[in-house]
Amino acid sequence: MRYFKRLSLVLLTMMATLSTAYASDTAVIEIVTLKLKAGVSYTEFAPIDKAVEDQHVAKQPGFISRESAAGENGEWLVIVHWESAKDADASMASFMSAPASQKFVDNIDGSTMVMKRYSKTP
Repeated sequence: MRYFKRLSLVLLTMMATLSTAYASDTAVIEIVTLKLKAGVSYTEFAPIDKAVEDQHVAKQPGFISRESAAGENGEWLVIVHWESAKDADASMASFMSAPASQKFVDNIDGSTMVMKRYSKTP
């Protein structure tokens, strides 16, 4: 019974945190698509992608959440939620100089990278 009470409390806390984060009028959703370099497998790239999230992106001011997924033919998708466009800009400005980013950049075909941003309020 204690387990279920604790689990319920954890779930309620998570829901409150997410609803607060996503209720922001200035929230920005950043969508990045890219292709991996020839010869780089999804299995090889997944821990590199996770490292750049843990060591750089998630530590940036205004970061809310990030998810990524493999597509077909070497395609990769990244979705990042930010509190504001200013926060997203600051993260992008520091991305290339971040130590964790080098391995990420070395394994993608930069010419295929496309980033788009969407605001929760136009």
